[in-house]
Parts: sequence; structure tokens; C-alpha cells
Amino acid sequence: MGMLCAVSFNRYGRLYYLDPGEFSPQVGDRVLVPTDDGPLVAECVWAAQWVTEDTSGFPRLVGLAGDEDLRQDELLRQRKAEAKVAAKRLIREHGLPMKVVAVDHVAESAQEGTGARTTIYFTAPHRVDFRALVRDLGATLHCRVELRQLSARDSARVQGGIGSCGRDLCCATFLTDFEPVTIRMAKDQDLPLNPLRISGACGRLMCCLKYEHPLYQKFHESAPPLGSRVSTPDGDGRVVGHSVPRDSVTVRLDADGSRCSCSRASVCGPRQAHDQRYPG
Repeated sequence: MGMLCAVSFNRYGRLYYLDPGEFSPQVGDRVLVPTDDGPLVAECVWAAQWVTEDTSGFPRLVGLAGDEDLRQDELLRQRKAEAKVAAKRLIREHGLPMKVVAVDHVAESAQEGTGARTTIYFTAPHRVDFRALVRDLGATLHCRVELRQLSARDSARVQGGIGSCGRDLCCATFLTDFEPVTIRMAKDQDLPLNPLRISGACGRLMCCLKYEHPLYQKFHESAPPLGSRVSTPDGDGRVVGHSVPRDSVTVRLDADGSRCSCSRASVCGPRQAHDQRYPG
């Protein structure tokens, strides 16, 4: 048991959880977060509070941001904006089929003896020869420049957005790894195979198709298939539908052709055999 707080480097961006230590940041406070490139300024979006989980593995908050930290953060954001404008201009001049997605900048560190570095993330329909572009960017920005090509899913995660569910994209908030998503998952869940309905902001199959897929697999393993004959508390009939969220099947009764909804357990063979063997 320990205390945790959540911070974000960008508005509506990914949340990062940290151990506040001896500090008590409130919502809206600017704090210093440890990173591989040194402490960076972030905004506290979830005040420090006690949690039941073990917090020993979480990174520790460096402290609250001071005036000098805020000034350096503002200069860093300004450098990112300048680099993004310069990159877009030079890409047009070179006629390259590239789209700038995000820019990251690391200031020069006198203590570590490292120079400034700018990383530009982009998307492209295919591999691009950007060697000449890198040289021009280095001469324009006066620092070391790296270009990294992102996939469609990584691009959506970096840019963020709103999904068809009305919530922030999963990849931009809590997903850390992209697991394979197949069209079979949509078929198993009886979803329309319309690309516009089952594709996310990245143009690929929605990651949330995988969330409930194990539930559908478990249901279909024991539920009677469509068209099979079953015995229900209301009489014999034929299965004409499944409702996985309700864990039930729809049966058309032989007696009068009406339909009734029965739980999966009440019509599956093993449950019926158990009830017959152990009545009452």
C-alpha cells in the first residue's frame, strides 16, 4: 500500500503514474517527472492519494516545478514548434511524401556533455530516402536531427483523438502494447464487416475488438449452435439466436412458434444432464 499521483505531459495525453514521495501535488500543479533525458515538466491530473497496490516499482516524483523549470519548459515547447514548422517547409521543398506527426526536442546538457537533439516522427506510404532532408534540417535547427517513421497505429497513439465510442483513443491513454487484431474477431462477435464500422482512427481494425473476444469464444464453446434442437423450461424448440452479453440463447418453440430467451446454462447439454442426475 502506498500513494500514487497521475501526470500528463500534454492535455488529454497519456497518463503516467508516480510515487509522490514527500510531495503532495494537487490537480493542476506543475511537477518534475524523471525521464531518460532528465527531469521534465508535466501537469498533475490526479492528486496524490492512497492506493491498495504495491507502489514500490513506480518512479518517484522529482519535485514541484519552479519558475526556472517552467521557463525551460516554455523554451522547449517553442523549440518543438519551430522544428515542426521547419520540417514541414523542408519536406515540401524536397517533394517527399511525408507527414510530420510529432516533434521531440532535448536541450543541450552541460553536465552530461550532450548537445541538443531533435527527433521528428513522421508517416509515409513507403520507405523514404531522407538523407538530404536530415542535412538541411540540421543546418536549419543547429542541432542533431533524427527522423523516425511511425506505423499507422503508432501515429494515432502519438496524435491522440476521439474514437467512435466517444472516448479518448485507447492507444493514447492506457494501451502500452499493440496486440494482433484479426477480422475473425469481428466475425465471432457478429459485427458488420464494414471497414468504416470496425476500423479505428488509424485505419486499422479497432483494438477494442480484442477486449470481449475471449467472452465470445467461451460462449460458443458451450452454447448450442444455431439451428440445433434444445429443451427449455417452456418446451422443446430450435435455437434461432445468441445473445453473448446476456449469456442467453433465443429459442423458437415447437408448440406455438413463439420465441423465448433462455440462459445458456439451462439449454446446454452438460447442465441438463447434471440436473437430471441430481434433481432438486
